[in-house]
Amino acid sequence: MKSIKLWLGLSLLLMLPLLLNACAFGPQAAQEKKLKLGLLPILDVLPFYIAQDKGYFEAEGLQVELVPVKSAQERDALIQAGEIDGQLNDLISTVLLDREQAQVKIVAKARKAYPDFPQFRIVAAPGVSVSGPADLANVPIGISQNSVIEYMNDRLLVDWGLPADQIAIEEVSAIPTRFELLMNGQLKAALLPDPMGQAAIAGGASLVIDDTKIAQYSQSVLSFSTTALENKPEAVRAFLRAWNKAVADLNKDPNAYRNVLIEKTRIPESIQGTYNVPPFPENEITSQAEWEDVVKWAQDKGLIEQPVAYNTAVDKSFMQ
Repeated sequence: MKSIKLWLGLSLLLMLPLLLNACAFGPQAAQEKKLKLGLLPILDVLPFYIAQDKGYFEAEGLQVELVPVKSAQERDALIQAGEIDGQLNDLISTVLLDREQAQVKIVAKARKAYPDFPQFRIVAAPGVSVSGPADLANVPIGISQNSVIEYMNDRLLVDWGLPADQIAIEEVSAIPTRFELLMNGQLKAALLPDPMGQAAIAGGASLVIDDTKIAQYSQSVLSFSTTALENKPEAVRAFLRAWNKAVADLNKDPNAYRNVLIEKTRIPESIQGTYNVPPFPENEITSQAEWEDVVKWAQDKGLIEQPVAYNTAVDKSFMQ
């Protein structure tokens, strides 16, 4: 009898590590390895799909669900409701989400302008001649108000030499509609993100100014909800490792991923065979100066009452 009890005691001791491991990898731990990410069909999201196709998320032990969204408003509503953990967004979106309390935090830059690869362009409609700032004084420019599009429109035009009080705008929030109105001559000028800007130029529009010389103003970012950062920090770090692997692959041979870009994002048919995929930043994050400029703009526009502190909206601790 004693030997049986001894055998049972030893068996339980031997099984204890297995039981503890089972607990460690139970439902809660599995949930901490799942991430849902909201993505617009834009150029900036390309590394998400490269990481997915190459198995980089799986190699990190992650289950990543890429959730397509039709608009920035839908994406931001999903993260506010806790339906997604993270997103690719921009600084204006982050300011507005965090204006009352911290809801999201930036953990890395996703994309920025490079000397030969603008992120945003102001273009004039076919047949419209613009030779200097005076030619756009009080001319309505197609934009999306209270967004990164309006922010970039202001920064580009003022840097170009057009006084702020001579900037006129026309609200056209949907980028494809803005593009069509420009190309049909119903807008004399518009601000378009690439590759739509390049497609407009290929179709006869003319470049007014782009962000290649003032790249500090333009960027998209990777941001996560404060809940996800608190409850799933290791999953976010694993995600960023997979993202960085995808970006490194992309930067080695950008055009190798043109077909993925065409399949997953909005690339106008007219430039699908000629558009050169841009490089992406590696291990970069929004600086305090970049953040504070956006905050100042949002305050000047009356979008926020109080400034949103840099440390409230940007978390450098997740940088690799």
